[in-house]
Amino acid sequence: MKIAVINENSQAAKNELIVSTLKKVVEPMGHEVFNYGMYSADDKEQLTYVQCGILAGILLNSGAADYVITGCGTGEGAMLACNSFPKVLCGHIESPLDAYLFSQVNDGNCVAIPFAENFGWGGELNLQYIFEKLFCAPGGGGYPPERVVPEQRNKKILDQVKEVTHVDMATILKNLDPELAKGAVAGAKFQEYFFANGKCEKMAAAVKELLA
Repeated sequence: MKIAVINENSQAAKNELIVSTLKKVVEPMGHEVFNYGMYSADDKEQLTYVQCGILAGILLNSGAADYVITGCGTGEGAMLACNSFPKVLCGHIESPLDAYLFSQVNDGNCVAIPFAENFGWGGELNLQYIFEKLFCAPGGGGYPPERVVPEQRNKKILDQVKEVTHVDMATILKNLDPELAKGAVAGAKFQEYFFANGKCEKMAAAVKELLA
């Protein structure tokens, strides 16, 4: 699995901690981590939580990433922004229990973490345990066991609803404010990672048009 990390500006100083903690947990499982920044609070290109949502939409719809780890101060803004886009199912995750239930019950592909709220003493341990429970088993396994069938059915229904309520991501990119969208893909590593890992020619063309 290709897991992307995206940090917005208010919590960019925690990027190294987030990425190193994630790698510690998931690389032994065989997953790859791609750090899309922001890499520090002083980065030239500043990402808002709205742009984190745009970038998450681009990565997940193109196949450049299979999962996105993002967030903001409270995690709420990033979650709302991510869920604005097709094929992105983002959960607000504060605890290892949240992480496990979101993975097993909702089978999402993106999480928004509150990197400022209650992130004090032991914050890095909570983050480690969140990642452990998020990726400890394949998503969609269900919980509790007697609820597996209706939960899996509801997930399929939600996916079908999102297909109806959203236009495709390539069209969205063309209709977004160009400067807002360009800012979302302006990170130092974006083009290197995106064009090497993307699987959708339509999305690649849309991004090239945006960057032109």
